[in-house]
Amino acid sequence: MTLFIALLVGAGAGAYGFRNALRLRPQLRYLAGAAFGVLGAAVVSGATKGCAYGTDVDSIQNVIGVAIAGAAGLAAATAASSTKAARGAEIAKQRSELRTGTYRLGWWWPWLLLLPTLIILVVFLYIPAVQTFTLSTRLVRLGAPNTIDVCLSHFTELLVPNPWMVVVLPSLSVAVIWGLGMWKQRALVGSASYNLATTLQPLGVMALLTALYFMFSGGTNGYRSIYLNTVVISAGTVLGGMVFGLAIAYLAFQKVRGIGVYRTLLIWPYAVSAPVAGILFFMMFDPTAGVIQHLFDGFGISFPNYRESVSLARFTVIAASVWKVLGYNILFYLAGLQNVPIEQVEASVLDGASAWQRFRYIVTPALGPITFFLLITNLTYAFFDIYGTIDYLTRGAPAGATSVAIYEIIRVGVDNRDIGRGAAQSVLLFLAVIGLTIWQFRRSEDRITYGGVG
Repeated sequence: MTLFIALLVGAGAGAYGFRNALRLRPQLRYLAGAAFGVLGAAVVSGATKGCAYGTDVDSIQNVIGVAIAGAAGLAAATAASSTKAARGAEIAKQRSELRTGTYRLGWWWPWLLLLPTLIILVVFLYIPAVQTFTLSTRLVRLGAPNTIDVCLSHFTELLVPNPWMVVVLPSLSVAVIWGLGMWKQRALVGSASYNLATTLQPLGVMALLTALYFMFSGGTNGYRSIYLNTVVISAGTVLGGMVFGLAIAYLAFQKVRGIGVYRTLLIWPYAVSAPVAGILFFMMFDPTAGVIQHLFDGFGISFPNYRESVSLARFTVIAASVWKVLGYNILFYLAGLQNVPIEQVEASVLDGASAWQRFRYIVTPALGPITFFLLITNLTYAFFDIYGTIDYLTRGAPAGATSVAIYEIIRVGVDNRDIGRGAAQSVLLFLAVIGLTIWQFRRSEDRITYGGVG
C-alpha cells in the first residue's frame, strides 16, 4: 500500500514538473509527466530495494520514502521537460551548423573537449556523492569491515516520532509561502494589497523554519538544537558579512588620499584561513589571557566568559566568521560599485535625492547581481567552511550551543567513528543547501537586472 502511494505521489509530482513542456498538448503533457514521475519513483524504490515501503518499518520511514519518491518523480519530469532531446529540430540544426562551418566538427568534439572535466567531476564529486547516500542507509563503523543495511533509520532518528508532524508542518508552511506569492502576483503593483502581501511574505519563510525546528527531535541527543545553532550562526554570518561588507566598501569607494592602502588592509583578512580566524579570536576573547579581558581589567570591569555564555559564544563565532569573509565581500562590492551608472547618480543629485535615497534606489539595485552571488557564496561558507573556526574557538561549547551541522557531522562521523549517521546528516545538509540555492534563484530571477539599473 505504501509503495502504491509512493508511485502515486511520484506521478503527481511528475505531472506538475512536466507542466511547462513544449510541443505537447496539455493532456499528453500531464500524462507524460506522470509517466516520468512514476519512473523516477520506481528507480528510487528499486535502488533502496523497497525497504522504506514495507509494513515492518516504522511509519516515519514510510513518510520519508513517499517524500523521496515524490522528489524523484519531480526531478525526473523536470529534467525530461527541460532537456534538449525534446527539441530534435534544434539539435539537428546545431549539428548541421557544426558540419557546414569552416572547421567541420563531429558531434563528438564537444564531448571530447569536456572529457577531462567530466572525468574529474565523476571521480571526485559524483561517485563520492553516491557513496555518501549509500552509507547513510547502512550501519557503518570506521575501521569495521562489515556493514548492516538499516534503510532510513538514520534519518528517522533525526525526526520526531509523530508522522503527522513530519507531513503537516512543512506542507502548511509551503502552502503559506505559495499563497502569499500568489497574492502578491495577482495584486496590483503599488496597491495596499500588494504592499501588505510584500510585508507578510517573509512570514512564510519564518513559518517554514519554525516548522522544520519542531520536526527535528528534541532533547539532549536530538537534532533540534543542531538545527537551531546552524540557522542562528549561519544567518548571523551571512547578514553580518554582507551588511558590513557593503557598508565598508561604500566608504572605501570614496576618493581620498592613500585609498589603495586602506583597501588592501581591508581585504587581507580573506587570505587568513578559517582555523586561523578561530585562533585569533580565541586569543582575543580568552577569559584568562585574552586582549579583550585585559582591556576590561584596565577599567575594572569583569568581561564574561564566552565559554560559559550561550549568547556570547554564538556572538564570538559569528564575529570571527564575519571578520573572515569581510574582505571577500568588500572586494566584490568594490568591483560592483565601479559599475554603478554615474549618470543616474548625478541626475538624482540634481533632482534633490538624499544620500540614503541614492544608495537605496540606485546603488543597491545596481549591486543586485553582486549581492546575489555573495549571498550564495556566504551561505556556502557559513554551512561548510565554518568548521575550522568553531573547532579552534569553542569546540561546540558551551553544552553544544555552537555545534552546527558541519561540526556535528565530523564529530559523529570521524570522532565517534559512526560513518552511517554522519553520512545521513551530511545528506540532510546537502539537501538544505540545494533547497536554499534553488529558492534563492527562483526568488531573485525577476528582481535582479544585469547590465545596469532598469
